[in-house]
Amino acid sequence: MGGRRRAYTCDNRAMTTTLKSKLHDDLNAAIKERDELRSSTLRLTLAAITKEEVAGKEKRELSDDEVLKVITREAKKRREAADAFAQGGRAEQAEREKAEGEVLAEYLPKQLSDDELNAIVAQAVEEAKASGAEGPRAMGAVMKIVNPKVAGQAEGGRVAAAVKKLLQGG
Repeated sequence: MGGRRRAYTCDNRAMTTTLKSKLHDDLNAAIKERDELRSSTLRLTLAAITKEEVAGKEKRELSDDEVLKVITREAKKRREAADAFAQGGRAEQAEREKAEGEVLAEYLPKQLSDDELNAIVAQAVEEAKASGAEGPRAMGAVMKIVNPKVAGQAEGGRVAAAVKKLLQGG
């Protein structure tokens, strides 16, 4: 038994992103603590990151921003799955998906409150109006201004809803 190789060594990674290596370290800690929920969630997320790295013509290392996008996408999948399970009357699976989403939320930047988001959107609407964009057709112009400011801190659907609401004078 003494000669067994460990299945979860991460020492062979030369240069990795800090966020990805944090995920690896947290996975190892979760395995040691026998935290099944956390370890399976992190395994799936790391698999999604690896899949993203090998997609395309050439294998590449993802930047922290790209890793964050993958985590955001995975968290969104968990929320949508939790909603679908809840609507389908499968409360146990819905709870599991919510719990996995909460694990992933720990790695995401703090989400903007509705007030903070509305303030950013209002400012962007003013900027868009100053450059000649008016009414509902200004949506694209406003979104171009807002998206870089809220990247990773608010979901696209939430941002679009806030922009639409403000443009319609509500």
